Amino acid sequence: MNPVLIYLFLGAWVFVSLITFFLYKIDKAKAIKGAWRIKESTLLLSSLCLGSIGGLLGMYMLRHKTKHWYFILINWLALILHLLVLYFILNRVGVI
Repeated sequence: MNPVLIYLFLGAWVFVSLITFFLYKIDKAKAIKGAWRIKESTLLLSSLCLGSIGGLLGMYMLRHKTKHWYFILINWLALILHLLVLYFILNRVGVI
């Protein structure tokens, strides 16, 4: 397996996490203004699709959606899943 895959995975993880963080930030701002909100399913799906770090940072840095148990659970499970995928990639490349 090509080591470039490591960089692609990490780059995608960072990129999608940034997008996810800004989705949480936009949703928090809209919640404060009482405006139209981003769907919870969109926030959770973006966390599952390589946005786990951004989702967790958005939750805890912005104090957004921290009272919803399913946001906590899904974001942490997504992070564990993404770490397992990274471990698998590193293992296949021969780094580990």
